[in-house]
Amino acid sequence: MKGIWQRLSKREKGLVALTLFIFLLVLGQYFLVSPLLEWREWVKSQLEIQPQLLEKNLRYIGQKAGIAADLEKARAELKGMEPSLLSGDTPSVNASDLQQTVQGLAAKEGTQVISTRVLNPEAMGTFTRIPIQVEVGGQIDQVANLIKEIESTDKLLVISELNIRSLFGPMRPPRPQQPALPQMPAQNLRASLTIAGFARTQPAAPSKSAPAVTKSQSEESKTTTKGAARQ
Repeated sequence: MKGIWQRLSKREKGLVALTLFIFLLVLGQYFLVSPLLEWREWVKSQLEIQPQLLEKNLRYIGQKAGIAADLEKARAELKGMEPSLLSGDTPSVNASDLQQTVQGLAAKEGTQVISTRVLNPEAMGTFTRIPIQVEVGGQIDQVANLIKEIESTDKLLVISELNIRSLFGPMRPPRPQQPALPQMPAQNLRASLTIAGFARTQPAAPSKSAPAVTKSQSEESKTTTKGAARQ
């Protein structure tokens, strides 16, 4: 290597040195200057963002009293809604409460409850949606009043589905030979309603671990096993 360098002319040595200098310059640009410039731009962007974040945080801190007041207001509204929720500790008890409420409203409006069916409850955060399906029969004004009464009752009830079927049939001429008897008002509508109430979601009860087997019970079990083996 030394011999090759000595055989080179002065001009060739200058070209080799210039080439090495350019090569080192490129390496320094790639490994030193570019990362340094990128880091400088990142620092510059952070210096521009941090005052905005600080101003935003200070604005939130200034709104602390308002946020706390809104939180207390929301808690008070939630507590005020508790009387309108269904009573009971389990979804089945909640559904029973909802059925009794709807049956009472139906009896008040003079409609007949034909069937009721409890649907699957649906968890909605801190609340549970308890739906039931009710089929009622009655006249048009009775069914309309029942729907109005359900939506305006003290309980928080929502009618999510309503199917109405008319019972009007073709007119038939009266039979004069049969004596007229007093009849109850005829039902001319059948309505199937999906009614949902809301209840607080109860926390899951901790699972009870199986009772540990005591030493005396274990020894008694071993003695019984040995006696059975001897027999």
